[in-house]
Amino acid sequence: MSFLATLNKAWTTTNSMLCVGLDPDLDRLPDGIRRDNNGIEDFCRAIIESTADTACAFKPQIAHFAARGAEVQLERICKLIRESHPNTTLILDAKRGDIGSTAEYYAQEAFDRYGAHAVTVNPYMGTDSIEPFLKRGAAIVLCRTSNLGGSELQNKLIDGVPVYQHIARTAAESWSMMGEVGLVVGATFPGELAEVRAIAPSLPLLVPGVGAQGGDIEATVRAGRDSNGRGMMINSSRAIIYASNGKDFASQARGAALATRDAINAVS
Repeated sequence: MSFLATLNKAWTTTNSMLCVGLDPDLDRLPDGIRRDNNGIEDFCRAIIESTADTACAFKPQIAHFAARGAEVQLERICKLIRESHPNTTLILDAKRGDIGSTAEYYAQEAFDRYGAHAVTVNPYMGTDSIEPFLKRGAAIVLCRTSNLGGSELQNKLIDGVPVYQHIARTAAESWSMMGEVGLVVGATFPGELAEVRAIAPSLPLLVPGVGAQGGDIEATVRAGRDSNGRGMMINSSRAIIYASNGKDFASQARGAALATRDAINAVS
């Protein structure tokens, strides 16, 4: 199934807009998990199996694997998500952005090697750097990111309009005509999130920044949901996967995921 079809099914079957980020850190792996590449895989597998029914998406962050040379482990983790949880959306968080010919290889990596439904991409180099992802799968474009430094460029004005609004409008009016596209908008800026939703009323939004980054769930849901009361993948990584550093880490991660999902669903 396509990204949008899978995501729509995931929203329905899980009754959840939670996205669980997979950001394994050797220094934070819990008791009983080996501190090596196979331990990373064991840890992620346990997190996936304990939280899959609570989340509409999983988002492995590629740098956490590639820095360790754990790409093979990432391949197996992605295969587990696709085969054991086919109604869950798989987003490869890679933030790719390069000239078209190179972007084609990055798209091949994301969709052929890892089997992602969508990949995060950086729009700085323009349409030809995004098009290969739109042709092969789906692109979730960085728009108004959750980090403080994002304001340095994303809030710059062009013809009186912030850059992030130009990106949102281009995605809604142009890139969405070329393929399946979403936007990354941080929960740490609910005002800007509401502005992006107004510009792109039907695009899915990947929303990092709740949990460890402190984004407010109620403000996020109110600002970012679409006319169907959905439209978001609200990501939480560290607050869920590191809910415990003991042997109960998987059950504690499940508890944290359930609590986050229920808090999202409680917003009226």
